[in-house]
Amino acid sequence: MAAIQIGFLLVPFFTCIRIEAQYIMQDAELVHYIDRRIISMENRLNKCNQDITDYVEEFRQFSKKLMSHLEGLNILKTELKNDIDHLLTRVERAQRDIDYFESAKEYPSPCVDIGEELLEQQLTEEQESKTKIKLMLNASCNYMITGFKSLKIVKKSGDAIGSWLKDPGKNYQKIYFFTGTKNKIVMEFANVRSFAESGEKQLARRIALRFPWQGTGHAIYNGFLFYHKYGSLNEIIKFDIQNRNATDQMLLSGAGEIPAYELHPSTKIDLAVDELGLWAIHAELDTAGKLVITKINHETMTVEYTWDTSCRSQNAEAAFMMCGALYVVYNSPGRGVSQIECIYDTLDVISPYENTVLRFPKRQSNHAMVHYNHRDKQLFAWDDGSQVIYKLMTSQKS
Repeated sequence: MAAIQIGFLLVPFFTCIRIEAQYIMQDAELVHYIDRRIISMENRLNKCNQDITDYVEEFRQFSKKLMSHLEGLNILKTELKNDIDHLLTRVERAQRDIDYFESAKEYPSPCVDIGEELLEQQLTEEQESKTKIKLMLNASCNYMITGFKSLKIVKKSGDAIGSWLKDPGKNYQKIYFFTGTKNKIVMEFANVRSFAESGEKQLARRIALRFPWQGTGHAIYNGFLFYHKYGSLNEIIKFDIQNRNATDQMLLSGAGEIPAYELHPSTKIDLAVDELGLWAIHAELDTAGKLVITKINHETMTVEYTWDTSCRSQNAEAAFMMCGALYVVYNSPGRGVSQIECIYDTLDVISPYENTVLRFPKRQSNHAMVHYNHRDKQLFAWDDGSQVIYKLMTSQKS
C-alpha cells in the first residue's frame, strides 16, 4: 500500500521534470536562433563596412587621377599660350620683312628713299629696343673675362657627368651636388671644405625633389633651385630649398627639342645665373644650329627677352653667362683642350673683334657643365667626374 502511494506521488514529480526539460530545450533553441541572427547581422555590418572602405578608396584613386589630369591640362594650357606668344612674335617679325619687300616691289623708282627711311626707322626702333633692354637689365656690370688665374681640382666624386653649384645670390657657403643626368636626390654640404673632406663618415644632407632633373643645366639662386624637369619638353621647375617644395614652374617656348650642346646631348636647357639674374641657354630647330639665350624673371617665372646668338652649338660642351654676356666652351669630340671661342654680349658692349680664343688651363678636359659664380668671380665646372674651380682674370668691357 505504501508503495502505491509513493508511485502516485512520483508521477506528478516526473511530469514536472519533463515539462521543465521541454522549456529548457525551447529556451536553448531560442538562444541559438538569436545567436545565429546576431552573427548574421555582424557579417552584414562587416560587409557593409568593407564596401564603404572600397568605395572610399576607389573615390580617392579617382580624385588622384582627376587632379593629375587637371594638372596636365594646366601644363598644356601654359605650353599652348607660350607657343602662341612665340609664334606671334615670329609672325610679327616676318610681317615686317614682308611689308618691306612689298613696298620695295610696288615702288621701284623711289625705293632708295623709301629704303633709307625704312632703314633709319628700323635703326631707331632697334636703338630704342636696346635702350629698353639695358634699363630692364639694369646693366651696371661691365666686366669681361680675359683669362684664367688658376685651376683647382676640389674632388673627384660621383658619375662622369654631373653638376655642382654654390648659391651666388646671398652670402651662402653651401655646396649642392647633383650626380648624373637624371636623379631626384640633391646632396647639400655646409661649404667647399666640407664637400672636399666628405666621405663615408661625414654624410651630406639629402634633399629629395618631387620631380627628377634632366641634364646638368641646373641653377641655384636666392635659396631656390631651378632645373629642367625630366620627361618634359621644356618645363622648368622652381624649388624652394629651405621649405622642400616646388613653388612654381614655366614652359620655355621653343626649347627642349634639340640639345643645347652637341658634345653633351643630355642637356637640353642650361640655366645660368650672373650679375643680372637668371638666364636660359638652349637651341631651337629654326636657328640653324645657333644658341638662343633667354632672360627669365626668377620671381614670376616669365620670359623677359630672348636673343638669337651667333654662337653655334656644334662641338660645344658647355656655356655660362657673365655680365649679360654668353661665353661658349668648345672642344673636340676626341676630348682635347677646352676653350672659349664665342662670346655674345646682349648689351653690345663687347666688340666682336674682342672675341679671342680663351683656353682653359692645359689638361685633357671634358666639361659636363661650367657655371659662373659672380660673388666669388669663379667658374664651377664638372670635368670628367672631377669637381673643378677656375679663378678668373677680368677687365672692363671696351
